[in-house]
Amino acid sequence: MTITSDNARQGASHRYRAIRDFVQSTDDALPGKLEITKEGIVHDMMAPVGPHELTAAHLRKRLEKVIPDEFLAHTGEPDVEDEAEGIMRRPDLMVIAWEDMEVPGSFDPRTLIAAIEIVSRSNPDNDWVAKLRDYPLIGIPVYAIFDPRTGTGAVLTDIHPTPDGPRYATRKDFVYGEDVTIGEWTITTDNLPRYGE
Repeated sequence: MTITSDNARQGASHRYRAIRDFVQSTDDALPGKLEITKEGIVHDMMAPVGPHELTAAHLRKRLEKVIPDEFLAHTGEPDVEDEAEGIMRRPDLMVIAWEDMEVPGSFDPRTLIAAIEIVSRSNPDNDWVAKLRDYPLIGIPVYAIFDPRTGTGAVLTDIHPTPDGPRYATRKDFVYGEDVTIGEWTITTDNLPRYGE
């Protein structure tokens, strides 16, 4: 029996929806956060600790001082989802237009201005490796990473095609204390909390 590409896509889509339904059905029953990547389910078992949440709060407040009123620095639900790619993620912070939030279900990742992640102490590769692969694949134009383990980070932009799929072409590293530009807006990284401090 020959499987056409349409049948293969339908099978992949059916598999993805089954995984998504499982993730959504267990969202409140399991500690931590569940996301879907190309490899399957990622479970960050640790609830975010103080420095993680405090960093998100600082970044949100700093961004909202400089972004225009039609945008929001949003934390929380819903997820961003690209069913065709089989990816569902929940960034720690998203810069998005208010009007792009007025949708049923998950946000379209291509409507985000930026996704911002605060690196988890328990699973840093999720932010530095897996999301670095997934976010350009689903069309998020700017990905900013803040790492309270090291007091460093990076802003990634300029999605371009590669043999391994879309990737960010430009990476600007920073250390806490420097100003950082996310999209069109510059904020300070002064006094962001670190793990163990």
